[in-house]
This record gives sequence, structure tokens and C-alpha cells, in this order.
Amino acid sequence: MRQSLHIQSLSKKERLTGAENFIRVYQKGRRIKLPGLTIIVAGNDLPYCRLGISAGKKIGEAAKRNRAKRLIRELFRTNKRIFPAGHDLVFVPYRKIFHLDLNELKGNLIKAFEVLKRC
Repeated sequence: MRQSLHIQSLSKKERLTGAENFIRVYQKGRRIKLPGLTIIVAGNDLPYCRLGISAGKKIGEAAKRNRAKRLIRELFRTNKRIFPAGHDLVFVPYRKIFHLDLNELKGNLIKAFEVLKRC
């Protein structure tokens, strides 16, 4: 049981930190546009996926930005098997994200990453 809880946590190594990492992903990454958010995907030399979130002020005040970030982190944390290993992901949410539920977001992500694997 303890191990299953660890698998569903969001560890420090799975977080994309540092401006240089975000800049690298923005410059070299491939963009996937989905309803409510854009995902920028760039490869890394690690055996796991790292998550970064860039929620700008266009979403709304701080409470809305924080809610969008919580939704994305929860989606990543509970569905790690969907995300491609060896990649850095930067999620850029938009206001439409608040009109979607977690299952819709998950379905959109599954379709997007299947298309990414084919290319």
C-alpha cells in the first residue's frame, strides 16, 4: 500500500524547475493545442517525465491561476502512465480549462499523446 501511494505522489524530481529548463522546452518543444490548454513537449535524457506549469494573468486572479495549477497537477499525479517517459512537459492553461471536468481533460490528453507517439 505504501508503494502505491508513492507512485501517485508528485516528487521533486518530476517537477520542471528553473528558467533555463522552461526556456529550453519553449524553444525546442512541440506544441499540442487542446481545449483549455496548450502542452509543450520536449525530450529530456531522463527515464521519467517532468511537469511544468505556466499559468499567466490572462486566466484571472491568483485564486483562479492556483486552481488551474492544482487541476493540472492532479491530472498528472493520478495519470502518470499516460504521459511519455523521457519528456519535459509545460502546460499553459487558458480560461476554458474551468469549463472542462477532469475526465474530459484526461480523454483529450490520451488522444493527444497517441497522436504524438505516431509522429
